[in-house]
Amino acid sequence: MKHNYQPKQEFIDRMNLLLDNKEDVKKFFKTAKTLPKKSIRVNTLKISPEKLVKILKQKNWQIKQLPNNPEIIQILSQLNPGELGTTIEHILGYYYSQEITSMMPIIALNPKPNEILLDIAAAPGSKTTQAGALMKNQGTIIANDISMSRVSILSANLERTGITNTIITRYEGSALIERLKKSKIKPDKILTDVPCSGEGNIRISPRTYLEWSEKLLERFSKLQKKLASSALEILKPEGEMIYSTCTHSPEENELVIQHLLDNFNITIEEINLPIKSRPGITRWKNKKFSQELKKCHRIYHHDNDMEGFFLCKIRKLK
Repeated sequence: MKHNYQPKQEFIDRMNLLLDNKEDVKKFFKTAKTLPKKSIRVNTLKISPEKLVKILKQKNWQIKQLPNNPEIIQILSQLNPGELGTTIEHILGYYYSQEITSMMPIIALNPKPNEILLDIAAAPGSKTTQAGALMKNQGTIIANDISMSRVSILSANLERTGITNTIITRYEGSALIERLKKSKIKPDKILTDVPCSGEGNIRISPRTYLEWSEKLLERFSKLQKKLASSALEILKPEGEMIYSTCTHSPEENELVIQHLLDNFNITIEEINLPIKSRPGITRWKNKKFSQELKKCHRIYHHDNDMEGFFLCKIRKLK
């Protein structure tokens, strides 16, 4: 499917700086004009991957499972519009329709059944429901979002997928953290999947090209530093946090992580992902960053035929 939105010259220049060579850049923009394949995550609280695969094959869907993560399924067939969300299996909460790259933060964070997890910007609930399944409905997830309409979608998704270990809150992220400070609740794990400029979602949202500007990146960067910093303040010592965005701009990614390294006693953890990623960058324009930032993961849509993403796993030291 073609669309008529064109990238601004500044955006093209930036991608030339970020990617390896002209061929790489060409591939990036060529892939940006195509639609990604749909993908789902099996809700292991309700059904096993084997059973769901059997059902989907009976529907004559062509599917592909990720080798070491059988709960992650790519749909290779061309489905009718809306078909993925109207099957009886979807309504019963056997699977959740979710972009594969958006599953990476929870895979990397790996929350355990007895832990407290804070999900700062949780709606519509894809990562919250993924965490709930991994935690086998034990422990506690504090799922927060600022928007009432998004909170109701989050609530409906939790109900459909049978996630019961969740407290839903509706606050601006930093305001919630202030309240948690007073209550002395210290999460074992925090997911800081922050609002961003969305450069990684160009394939499904080509309008991003229109709305994109360097001023927008700076605005987001300020908000992201504030959210990630306040999250680190309440994280338990030796606790882990994932910082993630669906964008490529260093202002919203490495610059934020460098800000955290400069201001907190933290270390960046190595993580293995089941899809292809590239290391974080250690230099952008006239700025140099810590070599530690190579442990961050940049995911480009033309490397996996999936959406673009960035994530970094941080451990808070005592």
